[in-house]
Amino acid sequence: MKESEARKLVIEVGHLMYERSYVVSSDGNVSIRLDENRVLATPTMTSKGRMTEDGLAITDMDGNALNENKASSELAMHLLIYKMRPDIHAVCHAHPPHGTAFSVAGLAIEQPILSEVILTLGCVPLTDYGTPSTDELTESMKPFVPHHNALLMANHGAVAYGKDLWEAWDRMETLEHTAKIAILSRALGNTNNLPSDAIEKLINIREKAGYLDSSARCQSCGYLHDTNITCELDVQSNDNGNSNGAKISFTREELIELLNQVVHLNQ
Repeated sequence: MKESEARKLVIEVGHLMYERSYVVSSDGNVSIRLDENRVLATPTMTSKGRMTEDGLAITDMDGNALNENKASSELAMHLLIYKMRPDIHAVCHAHPPHGTAFSVAGLAIEQPILSEVILTLGCVPLTDYGTPSTDELTESMKPFVPHHNALLMANHGAVAYGKDLWEAWDRMETLEHTAKIAILSRALGNTNNLPSDAIEKLINIREKAGYLDSSARCQSCGYLHDTNITCELDVQSNDNGNSNGAKISFTREELIELLNQVVHLNQ
């Protein structure tokens, strides 16, 4: 994408975030990875509803300024995602009210209640609390970034990311819409999850359609419970060249047991 087009898109999505009340005041931030070493980002202490194209910041992949504008202090979370996920080229961070309510309540968005959400987003885990603009925040995100396309951050807000900024925005919008429906259904007295056979069909459909690949199966949430879908992990070759990059499949229960054994060995 040309830099001029990227600037227009950041402004457009920033305005959407502000108009939808996903952010207020100078909350939130948006970025686009322009190339291997340049990131276009929203500036610090600026309302997303009042940004200008010439006010946007450009940094390298280590956060060093490449123009006169200062990027958001929370750019570190964007850079972490870009470094861990080469397939990602845009990030949205916001404080959507219903999604953030989940994070304040200490809840992940993990119940399989909507087929569209399983198809296009998957579950949204809750990371541990980390002080914004510090390594605490990025460290709490690291275990989840490889397997999820959106995260809730405890007592903070949400971040969503994608191959382009519209996909990142769509995922943020889906996160908030799902949280709102979940809250309303609980207020009505009941939330019905989809049956396990329906979840299996949806996961198979999303992989065939290319919405999410099989790496999304290895999630911390409970979509795979009581299904025949297995979690696939890529095993990298060791120094002796063994394993040849073979795949090993685990059921959810087998994976949990394996992780428990590892924890006990390290205690």
